[in-house]
Amino acid sequence: MRQPVILVLASGRGERFRASGGGTHKLQARLGDRTVLEHTLDAARASGLPWHLEDAGHPGMGDSIAAAVRATHNLAGWLILPADLPLVRPETLQAVARALGQSDVVVPVYRGQRGHPVGFSARCGAELRQLGGATGAASVVRAHGALELPLDDMGIVTDIDTVDDLRRAEALLKAAPG
Repeated sequence: MRQPVILVLASGRGERFRASGGGTHKLQARLGDRTVLEHTLDAARASGLPWHLEDAGHPGMGDSIAAAVRATHNLAGWLILPADLPLVRPETLQAVARALGQSDVVVPVYRGQRGHPVGFSARCGAELRQLGGATGAASVVRAHGALELPLDDMGIVTDIDTVDDLRRAEALLKAAPG
């Protein structure tokens, strides 16, 4: 059975991070012993799922998603993972992938808050390839409805947009077992 591919979206400009005092792009900021992007890619690798890094500098999230879907041609589906979620767990990526067998769209939820990666089945491919602009895939989620998948992973909602977000993620990383 084919597995969905994780689309790691790293095309954003990171302007809010720099505006908050960051001296580098948020994805290149240090979080522990690695960069934010390296943490996210490590989770993708550790999941055992195929993955694709989309970092071509597209103008909006919708454009990034469309380009990544076109680049992968995966018939099993896609997991949309913004690259600024460095604490997402590999098991979470696997859980969302498995849940695509139950629904065309899967949205992970942590304590009532929707997060990422959002999973899309192959039936959503044509719509994902046509996306553009800053709104991402919200229109596809609305069109298909979504299975909300409760998960005990704070990493699905811990994104890095500001220097304060990076500090919070650093504290969570230090507090994590193992």
